[in-house]
Amino acid sequence: MFNKFSSSFFFHLLVLIILQSCDRPKCVNTNPIFDINTPNSKIYKDELLRVLNTLDRNKLNYWLKDYKEIEGTEYLFFYIQGDGLCAVIPLQMKHWNKLEDLQPKKGSGRFNAKFTNLKFDIVTDSTSTRFIYQTFDRIID
Repeated sequence: MFNKFSSSFFFHLLVLIILQSCDRPKCVNTNPIFDINTPNSKIYKDELLRVLNTLDRNKLNYWLKDYKEIEGTEYLFFYIQGDGLCAVIPLQMKHWNKLEDLQPKKGSGRFNAKFTNLKFDIVTDSTSTRFIYQTFDRIID
């Protein structure tokens, strides 16, 4: 009887651990610029760039939040967390390398999926800051 209980207990514990590992960890933003501005605004993106330049990007994690088309340009918005950062990054989609199946669905089916080793370029000038999608290693649903 103890063995049946032990087996059942450990099975349920394993299921809970697996389900918990799929969720994005909660984070608390402490940067007021991220609270009062939208992720696609220049002030938000400039602040995100400033913070990114102080962090080890290898310690950051990304989960797909949203798809938006803004003035004819497609974006994927990702939650970006780690090393004290809790924000959203809008990635301009100039190409859909490794995400070709996602474009026609506008991100549907992958929201909240974790993207490992997400890579993007940063382009800045006096009027704009843009984060441009490049590639990633894996998607973990």
